[in-house]
Amino acid sequence: MQQNSVQNGAPSLQNHLDMGQQLLVPKKMFFTKGSGSHKHELRSFELALRDAGIEKCNIVHVSSIFPPNCELISRNEGQKYIYPGMITFAVTARTTSNEARRLIAASIGCAIPSDSNTYGYLSEYYAYGETEKEAGDTAEDLAAAMLASTLGIELDEDKSWDEKEEIFRISDKIVKTTNCTQSAIVEKGGYTTVVAAGVFVF
Repeated sequence: MQQNSVQNGAPSLQNHLDMGQQLLVPKKMFFTKGSGSHKHELRSFELALRDAGIEKCNIVHVSSIFPPNCELISRNEGQKYIYPGMITFAVTARTTSNEARRLIAASIGCAIPSDSNTYGYLSEYYAYGETEKEAGDTAEDLAAAMLASTLGIELDEDKSWDEKEEIFRISDKIVKTTNCTQSAIVEKGGYTTVVAAGVFVF
């Protein structure tokens, strides 16, 4: 009799495959970011995607799980997998404004568990008036807090990020937290868009 393997309350990938189910589970992910300014909002977005190196993709926004056994690779390595027109799944954050001299930011936070067979979390964060570091810390905090709750780590949401980071280190259940954040000051006479993305490849 076949024994089912369960991870985080879900049947293992092999069990799904044995049942003949076709699953799109990414094997790799890379972070990228960019900014763009133009008199038209759409063009500012396209220029931000171009700055991020993913303007050739047909991007499908997804949330917000870092798959088990997924490898985090560099942007340069990840772009080798990009082909013009491909359907590209990504966790994305985007902020746009035409308010001159306004500080804007978009960030993706990431928390990866020490057990590679367990899924991690990705968060999307959009900010006005926050520095790149402030927005990045918040995004990272959000991802880590979501992962901590699934791992049974007791966490005081009101503690500072540094205090929570120390709890994560002591718990030995979260191996890596990071963020990818883009900020910009809105240029006068048009729109500025910032994007950050965690891009999945198969």
